[in-house]
Amino acid sequence: MDPTEMNRIQRTLEALRTQVLARIAEQRGGLQSRAEVAAEQFAPTQDSHAQTITQHDIALALSEHETLALAHIDDALQRLAVGTYGICTACNQPITVARLQAWPEAARCICCQEAQEKAPPHRT
Repeated sequence: MDPTEMNRIQRTLEALRTQVLARIAEQRGGLQSRAEVAAEQFAPTQDSHAQTITQHDIALALSEHETLALAHIDDALQRLAVGTYGICTACNQPITVARLQAWPEAARCICCQEAQEKAPPHRT
């Protein structure tokens, strides 16, 4: 991958990072602390207990999704910094430019990603 393409991908990753951080801040209520947001979410309302729990579960799932997305972006930026970006973390083969353009935070080539997704869940 040429330096121009690497710079474009780095700018894309940094823009994605900024967007994810903004969504996380919005989900947390902007400048409010997590404690303030939680207090608002669990304050007595006219919603049923089930509605309150459902809203909380949805908010938590969205937060976890955004946190994971941020981790993937940060990992990709780190790989760029150390010169391993574009190399599959599973098989050490190059990841196609088309895949990286479509999914700049991709850590695995398409074959390894498909194998990962088909693998049974890891039990701990």
